[in-house]
Amino acid sequence: MTITLTDIQQATQRIKPYIHRTPVLTNKSLNEKVGAQVYMKCENLQKVGAFKFRGASNAVWSLTDEEAARGVVTHSSGNHAQALALAAKMRGIPAYIVMPSNAPQVKKNAVAGYGGQITFCEPTLEARESTMEGIRLRTGASVVHPYDNERVMAGQGTAALELLEEVPDLDVILAPVGGGGLLSGTSIAATETKKGIRVIAAEPEMADDAFRSMQAGKIIPSQNPKTIADGLLTSLGVLTYPVIKERVEQVVTVSEAGIVDSMKFIWERAKIVIEPSAATVIAVLWERKIDLSGLKVGVILSGGNVDLEKLPWQK
Repeated sequence: MTITLTDIQQATQRIKPYIHRTPVLTNKSLNEKVGAQVYMKCENLQKVGAFKFRGASNAVWSLTDEEAARGVVTHSSGNHAQALALAAKMRGIPAYIVMPSNAPQVKKNAVAGYGGQITFCEPTLEARESTMEGIRLRTGASVVHPYDNERVMAGQGTAALELLEEVPDLDVILAPVGGGGLLSGTSIAATETKKGIRVIAAEPEMADDAFRSMQAGKIIPSQNPKTIADGLLTSLGVLTYPVIKERVEQVVTVSEAGIVDSMKFIWERAKIVIEPSAATVIAVLWERKIDLSGLKVGVILSGGNVDLEKLPWQK
């Protein structure tokens, strides 16, 4: 095991002054629709609009002063880039962000707005990694991987700890899975805090590499995923996969229609903005792929960053 409950508890204290303690909400209409008591941990209301700020903050505030002075570097076109840029800005250190040239303009603007020093590269993993390595060698900055990083994993696990503090008698926790940072941290926090709790992952059918990896007993890389849940396109990491294999009961895949329908329902009935990646956990309940009826189910709503000009139910 790479990280322990103690690491997550220490992360909770370390990042407490900088993050939002997000609310846990319930919704009667949702409970009736899915036949379970659902407790929504609203990381869509976290700074930068996603849970990613927890892991980025833990990574940044874990650095020694000497390390911090050299800054942090990562490659990301998404929420992690924004999260790391903001966490670094709050500590007053440089954040070097490698972004693919085809990243959405809104994301480029957000990273720049948080003070990130952006270097653009070709939109391939090889280009991203080689560009990042060049910056690391030039600056001595600490690499903060979006999910395959123990400090990041520990930081992401703090959301589940907070959820269990508020609702200690949960039967199940559902979390989405992309690279596995949130899921691995969640699974350690949950299973070490409450004996017998079930941790279940949600994943799009159209990007089901984690499901296939669990079946195969080894990492099966994500190949050409085509899902609306754009936060869940990455493959599991060498640090995250063993934790997930050991502690996660199963990965449940959901349809694109289930993601869209449950996302729209949460917007309409719970009055909160969630992105498609976050809606996957609601879709597990929505599509009733597994029987969770009558149980107390915690769900981690991972983020709320949505392009309001391109909502999936608008034709």
